[in-house]
Order: sequence, then C-alpha cells, then structure tokens
Amino acid sequence: MKPGDKHWYSAVETPLTVTGPEAVEWHEAADVVVVGLGGAGVSAALDSLERGLSVVALDRQLGGGATEASGGVFYAGGGTSIQLAAGEEDTVEDMFRYLQLETQGVVSDATLRRFCEESVGHTDWLLQHGVKFHPTAYKRKTSYPGLDYFLYHSDNTLLPASRAVAKPAARGHRGDPGYRNRTAVNMGGAIFWPLRDAALRAGLKLHRKAEVRQLVVDAKGDVLGVKVLQLPEDSAALQEHEQCLAKAKKLLTLYPFMLPGARYFQKKAFAWYGRAAQVEATQRVVRFVRAKRGVVLSAGGFVYNRAMLQHHCPKYAAGVPLGTAGDDGTGIRLGESAGGHTDRMDRGTAWRFINPPEAWAHGLIVNRIGERIVNEMSYGATIGAAMCEEHGGKAWLVLDRKLVRQAWRQSIPWQVLQFQWQLSWLNQLFGLKKARNTGELAALIGCSEVTLAATLAASAAAKRGEQADAFGRDVEDIYDLEAPYYLMDISLDAKLLPCTVLTMGGLIVDEATGAVVREDGKAIGGLYAAGRTAVGVPSHLYMSGLSIADGVFSGRRAAKAIAES
Repeated sequence: MKPGDKHWYSAVETPLTVTGPEAVEWHEAADVVVVGLGGAGVSAALDSLERGLSVVALDRQLGGGATEASGGVFYAGGGTSIQLAAGEEDTVEDMFRYLQLETQGVVSDATLRRFCEESVGHTDWLLQHGVKFHPTAYKRKTSYPGLDYFLYHSDNTLLPASRAVAKPAARGHRGDPGYRNRTAVNMGGAIFWPLRDAALRAGLKLHRKAEVRQLVVDAKGDVLGVKVLQLPEDSAALQEHEQCLAKAKKLLTLYPFMLPGARYFQKKAFAWYGRAAQVEATQRVVRFVRAKRGVVLSAGGFVYNRAMLQHHCPKYAAGVPLGTAGDDGTGIRLGESAGGHTDRMDRGTAWRFINPPEAWAHGLIVNRIGERIVNEMSYGATIGAAMCEEHGGKAWLVLDRKLVRQAWRQSIPWQVLQFQWQLSWLNQLFGLKKARNTGELAALIGCSEVTLAATLAASAAAKRGEQADAFGRDVEDIYDLEAPYYLMDISLDAKLLPCTVLTMGGLIVDEATGAVVREDGKAIGGLYAAGRTAVGVPSHLYMSGLSIADGVFSGRRAAKAIAES
C-alpha cells in the first residue's frame, strides 16, 4: 500500500526524493532519529546514546505512548534477579518452550530464543536505569495482581496445556511508580519515566508535539531524514494544545465510558479534542530533521485510526481502543511509503478478562450455539482470541447462584483494584440474567437447548472425573453448575463489560537488525522499526508485559544495528 491508495487512511505523504543530503535545508541533525518515544522508542534512544550516537526523538504528544498508559508490566524470565529473590525458579529453556506454544512461529525460533536469552540482561538494564521491580510474587491466576504484588503469572503458564510443555514461572514484572495507583492506569510510567530521564541526561533531544509526515530519501530509496509538523516549543499554542488534551483526558478518566450517562461527558471531552486539532491545523510549522545513520519508527500500532482498523482488522473494531491517540498507524504508513512490507495487519488482541473475581472463571464460556470455546481459566487475551478469531466476537458466561455469591465476596473494594471491583459490581447488579432451567438459559442466548444441556452435562462429567475436560481445565477449577443459572454477555461489544483491544500487525523487519524490509526481503537503507510498529514476539498472541518487553528488545536491537552499520 502507498500514499494515495483508496485505503491509505493516513496523512503520511509520499517520500521526498532528493539527490542527496546536501539538497535539503535541515533544521537539525543527529545520528539517529526516533519517531515515537514510547517503550520501544526510548529503548532505542537510550541504547543508541550509550553507544556514542547522537539522538533526536520526535513525539506527536509528550512521549510515553501506550507504554506509559499501560499497567506497567514487563515480561521477563530465565532467572531474573527479581525471580531469584522471590524464590521463583525459571530457565531460558522453559521460557522459550512456553513462548513457542503461544507465539506459533510469528518470529523465528532463533529470534525467540534470543529474546529469552537476553531477558535477564534487559531486566538488569532497566534496573540499572532506575526502574523499580520488587520480588513479591502472586502465585494464583489473575489478570492483574493487587498493589502489594509485583511479580505474577501474566500468561497461561499455570494451565495444564502449558505445564505439559514447560515448568511454570511467574514472569510478569510489574514496575513500581513510587505511588499507589488503584486504577492500574498510567502505571507504565514506572518503566518509561526512568528510561526517558536517563536518555535526557545522556543528551537526548526530545521534541514534543512533533508529527512526522514524510520521509526524505535519496535516489536509491535510502532514508536520509524526516519532515515534521511541530507546534513551536514554549509557545502559547503548545500550552493551549496541552490544556485541551488534559481537560479531555480528565473528563474521560473521572467518568468512565461504561457508566450510565457517559455519552454527555464523552461529547464534552471530544469537543476539547476538536479544539486541540484546530490548534494543530493552524499553528504548526514545518521542520526537516536529518538522520545521519538511521530512522527508527516506533510510533505504536493503529487501534486509534478507526478507518484503518475497520479495513485491516475488522474482527476487533467493536472493542475499546487501548493505547493513545498516537496509535494511528503513522509509523506503519511511513515504513510502507518507503516500500516497506507489512504482515499480521488483520491481527489484534482483545483483553476479555474475567478474573478477578475468580468465581467467574469457574463458570462456562459459550458461543452462539451453546458450546464452550476456551479454558475459562485462560489469560484474558487467550479468551479474547478464541472469541474474536473463531466465534465472531460473541460469547456468554454461564454461572450459578453459588458462583455469583462467591464473586461478591471476591469483589470487596479494598481487596482488589478499583476497575476490577467496579466492573464486577456493575455486571452482577445489572448484567446478569436469570434462567430457571436450561430451556430459559438457551432462550436467552438464542441457541439449542439440546446443545447447551450437553455442554453443561459434559462439564459436570469432567468434574466427577468421568471424562476429560474438553479444554483441559483442571478438575479443581470446574464447578458442577446447578439451576437457577445466571447469564452474562461478555462479547467484544458487551456494554457493561468493555473489552479493550490493540493491534498486533505492522512492518516486517529483518529479525537480526530490525531494518524494515521490502516485499523482496531486502532492507531499506537507514530505516528501522520497533515495538508495535513492527511485527514482533506478541504479534500472534499477547501476554501481559510481552509488548513492553518486545519494545525493549526490538528498540535495543535497532540501536545496536545502527551503531554497527
């Protein structure tokens, strides 16, 4: 795809082709230009600086991206210092065998093994630069642990299918931002802020409110630099722009979209976003930045570009975008504009978390015809993948009275995080539909009573040990559900149980260097991609912390390749 195509859906322009670098009046120059300063971008920038290269970073907002806005989980294993301090036994081989199961060849075995082998080193690198991890481990299955725990199973390692392949180990390293945040929002600053501050101390030049619109290339197609639209730094326009965004964010944070009456606050928030867009349209100036050694594209995915999402990744379009407004596909389109090839553009991840409360995970998840679709104890992205990839984004959770009562006891505000108990209460109060028998339950779903009754019977037989569970659920996690039943809509578009999504596809890169490659497999000179702008380790099935870990891995990979080029 290229600029001007029907489904381009981007402001990115055709590259400016010049005879050489001397043909452009550059406003600034550096060895490395980083486009998008999130987790991958800051890793590329800091590693480049440590290798003696000069770096300019350009970020459309303030930096941080989806990494800063996330729950702050870094996926690491193989025997990190945090794992060792927590008494958690892990090896590179176990980590590799487990991730082979989840990644399904999305990267080569050689790259996946290198990712695992380098995991301890990347963790130490983060610690050396001030990121704080703690060895307090949570041993049970959960989507996100309480505030007193910083190491947990952020994946499926505890499930029987995974245990058969590799020894389980807690690999979700949650960063400590230095304050107690009960929302799990913006916890990623625990990882991003120390790296950003270290990069600034090392000489990083960071330009905020700077949108890269165009690559500058020579006659061979090698990348020389970028054209930027930027709000002048320290200007009244920049201050007004930031105030508008802050007011919009505050409205959306204080009054979440799933609550009744949220549309009024959303409308006011989007009015502030509209004003910010007007400031951009009228006050930005054009600048050209020279990249003497290489450009690193690390501007995230495209979940906030609705047209692009509907075209490339329609299975996930009904979900709630996870990330920031900067995840609009700019990085991917910049790479494509220079001839870069993409893959997995139809692949997203949907986070259908149902634990906590753990009682929900003891119920049954069924599809439109009343059949189970997944091991209910699975990590949320695994449930979401089954729901979206195989069942049209539709699923229902079947509970009974004893599980509903257990869920209430597991949703006490001071025992779980704010969003966890709020969503539990909201759905238990208003989302459950009662059915006195299997006939009424089937009618609520719109499926055959015969099929649904067979599903319930098979689960009960597995609980009694008469047959194996169809999805390998441990017998202690199975409940023999009894009437009356309670039904909850957990579909991708469920109104009371929002399901967050982000995109996993992007530019194909040389897995040894991170260089963006053309359709023929040849690298584009001076152009690299990292994080969710590129296809990487999480691009088949996401696990909590895997995207940030892949961002550090791929960002540092690009820095090393540029320094050695």
